[in-house]
Amino acid sequence: MDDCSNDNSRYQEETTDSVQLNEQEQAILEKQNSRIVSSFKAQELDKYAKKHWDIFYKRNGDRFFKDRHWTTREFTQLLGDNNGIKQILEIGCGVGNFIYPLIADGINAEFFACDFSPRAIECLKSNLSYNPSVINAFTCDIVEDELVTHIPENSLDMVTSIFVLSAVNPDNHQAVVLNIHKVLKIGGLLLFRDYGLHDMAQLRFKPGHKIADNFYMRQDGTRSYFFSIEYLRNLFITNGFKECSNKYVCKRTVNVKEEIDVPRRFIQATFSKQ
Repeated sequence: MDDCSNDNSRYQEETTDSVQLNEQEQAILEKQNSRIVSSFKAQELDKYAKKHWDIFYKRNGDRFFKDRHWTTREFTQLLGDNNGIKQILEIGCGVGNFIYPLIADGINAEFFACDFSPRAIECLKSNLSYNPSVINAFTCDIVEDELVTHIPENSLDMVTSIFVLSAVNPDNHQAVVLNIHKVLKIGGLLLFRDYGLHDMAQLRFKPGHKIADNFYMRQDGTRSYFFSIEYLRNLFITNGFKECSNKYVCKRTVNVKEEIDVPRRFIQATFSKQ
């Protein structure tokens, strides 16, 4: 479900612009098609999406996701250029695993933070590091709710989407991108990282969990989409963005003590508003 890992793990990482499947992996994907989520069930998952995420945060609080200390390494744009305070929005902020490490590192920025789940926002605000003069956190359905009701139009330097868009029905991806486009200033950046096509998590789904192409239901009712470079490029370019970078990040998590050797495939991209 997430990008967290055991602290004792080490990583082998490389980037690529293509995805190759072996015969066993192809067979797994074909078997997933033997039983697809019914249209009624898919509609129910859409209808109760907020409820499922709220239950998730009620159950897990701030204990599930690890703080994302890697973001400034992967997105050096976050470090800024000492030309004033950056205005940054994180969509799908959860409990603050992205924002609080940046604040601890002394990033010169003011943050907007929104999430689908009211419980996630409550948890973020209960953090001892929460400062309303630095973080403006609010509940928001980024498909249905206009961000411009909370943030001035054409005002933001950056918007981050870190393991967020995958939880949204792909039928609504365009609506989210257009929503983001309205609050970014011309030349503003969208920083993106999410699940890549044919990631290990996609291959682990059994028949009965597939909703649509590359879109799946988890046991707890939350959902996950797996992105290809081509899909992501088309989604943003046709909705007012210019591609700056777009690649697969292939990681292998190795933990000898626990006999874990897990290949992961994420997608990482940067787009600028035209």
